Amino acid sequence: MKEAGTMERLIKRFKDRTATVGVIGLGYVGLPLAIEFGKAGFNVIGIDTDEEKVKNIHEGNSYIPDVDPEDINRLVSSGQLNASIDYSPLKNADSVSICVPTPLGKTKDPDISYIISAARKIADYLHKGELIVLESTTYPGTTEEIILPELEAKGFKVGEDFFLAFSPERVDPGNKIYRTKNTPKIIGGITERCTEVAKVLYSQAIDTVIPVSTTKSAEMVKLLENTFRAVNIALVNEVALMCDRLGIDVWEVIEAASTKPFGFMPFLPGPGLGGHCIPVDPYYLAWKLKTLDYKARFIELAGEINTGMPFHIVSIISDALNERQKSVKGSKILVLGVSYKKDIGDIRESPALDIIRLLVKKGAVISYNDPFVPVLSDYNDIKNVRIEEKVVRAADCILITTDHAIYNYEWIVEKARLVIDTRNATKGVKDGAGKVIKL
Repeated sequence: MKEAGTMERLIKRFKDRTATVGVIGLGYVGLPLAIEFGKAGFNVIGIDTDEEKVKNIHEGNSYIPDVDPEDINRLVSSGQLNASIDYSPLKNADSVSICVPTPLGKTKDPDISYIISAARKIADYLHKGELIVLESTTYPGTTEEIILPELEAKGFKVGEDFFLAFSPERVDPGNKIYRTKNTPKIIGGITERCTEVAKVLYSQAIDTVIPVSTTKSAEMVKLLENTFRAVNIALVNEVALMCDRLGIDVWEVIEAASTKPFGFMPFLPGPGLGGHCIPVDPYYLAWKLKTLDYKARFIELAGEINTGMPFHIVSIISDALNERQKSVKGSKILVLGVSYKKDIGDIRESPALDIIRLLVKKGAVISYNDPFVPVLSDYNDIKNVRIEEKVVRAADCILITTDHAIYNYEWIVEKARLVIDTRNATKGVKDGAGKVIKL
């Protein structure tokens, strides 16, 4: 049959690596994926609207810490990887993976405008025998309700003329063990044939591929993963607030509870949630359920607790300064680490930025140090200062918001007047003078 021939020809091209793979969005998700496809032997077309990213790729430079510039340079030099701001090269693609941002609007409603734009561009160059895979995190139903109509409007039939699937990205920036290649990949197609085709493609570059029954199931998998984390982090953040009221060391409690070999998984409190996924993804699910007249109470409560943590940290700082006859206004506060997690330069949704904003509003004099974030674009007047003795001694308060491994916390505590530690970074550091206050 003609339909079977279309599918079989595409699968053959994937298996013998003669297919051309397109990736839209060359950020933390798209660039590592493009590199893995290239390393697997495919010719890769990378599309991004950011001219600087495209320029860096052409020059063999990596702007993603988890991507080795040597891999980019080798693939570009061999002609296997080409980047462009123009979508027209997609006319030669056998598959296209969509890895564009999916932020929240100001009212915490999903903003899928980047997905819609990408789908329309793909539709302009869609041809028979092509696989389209959405990887951007979104609410259940997006692939079927938004992308499918755009593509079928070209007169093609899904599962026969073209194939459509969803595969949630699972990138963990800075993770030295689990990267794109060895993190299991979930695949859910519009039809069984779509799932099969997508599974064949990703199996060429990813170690483990796990099919699920539908695109909705695949979309829900990602939301469950990050809602699980958001809710449990909210729980332990609330426990930290409880322990503060009770005069108990929350870090000791968590460490002791973690000795139980079953039935307990440790999560750690902190100054708030950061990154593109965990603070955002649960709201996609909550929004979708609102359209079905269902209130996602756990998600809303977790969001309330987590977004309140920066206010709690500022309250701790204010109380600590007051005890030393100082007000927040006019106090010199040095913030250590502004990225959302340790040892990376990603500041997306970083709680450190919320804390800085609140402290600036109260009149504090802020400086920061982060070896991974040279400049804070939203705060041009806040300088990234060197960690040296005169700087640390001059600060009224050292605020540890990100526990980068590069810092010598023992030395910092020794030289500082006051340390507010939101990450338990000073665990084991001697503090005879009572300088350290922990979350």
